[in-house]
Amino acid sequence: MTSLLFDPRHIRTRTCEDLARLGINLRTDYLPLIFSPGEDIALRPHTDIEARAAILNIVQARVFDMPAYMAMRWLLDARVLEDLVADEWQFIATGKGDRQAYSEQLESLYSLAWLLGLVPQLDPSQYCSDSLPSLMPDLRTSEPFTVWKARALTAPRDTVEVAEMLDLYCCLDWMYADATRRGVPMPGSLDPSLIWHRRWSLEWALKTNGHNGSTAQAWDRVQL
Repeated sequence: MTSLLFDPRHIRTRTCEDLARLGINLRTDYLPLIFSPGEDIALRPHTDIEARAAILNIVQARVFDMPAYMAMRWLLDARVLEDLVADEWQFIATGKGDRQAYSEQLESLYSLAWLLGLVPQLDPSQYCSDSLPSLMPDLRTSEPFTVWKARALTAPRDTVEVAEMLDLYCCLDWMYADATRRGVPMPGSLDPSLIWHRRWSLEWALKTNGHNGSTAQAWDRVQL
């Protein structure tokens, strides 16, 4: 675990500055802090993040009608079948499930690409880059998982940098959800689905003693 070396209020101040650049005003004390002073934080193992990215890449391929047998064979060869959650298994193996909901996980995949250092920024005002497929395993040629890892040379982000990004997306998600609940205008022109799906990946990737508990959450059990 990595100890949070600065006051989490500084993270929130930076978040408010980022929100202001997006045209959203937020008082630093409006929302509760995500972290506590001195709290221990850590990223999941690098190999777990790579495996999760590979799985979501297959999910996107199935959205676009990659044959089920090819998808399952790729996952088997990659030795990541055990990382699938039940709903993913059903969708990949049988095609049963909400195809639209799975297609929206493209933004979750983009967040994982950012966590792996494959994309330079995670701007909430911009959708994922068209270059994302080229950064993932090339399923058209059945590129093996190990070959992709050697080609991509992924390098995980600094833990504190991820904590800062999570704070930004948590604040955005809370503000949009609150506006929906109260039936008032949205705080900005961002896409709430993009925000929610990116936060999902960030929450999953970061472990703390308080916010996420002492153990890692399964992909389909992330508390949002």
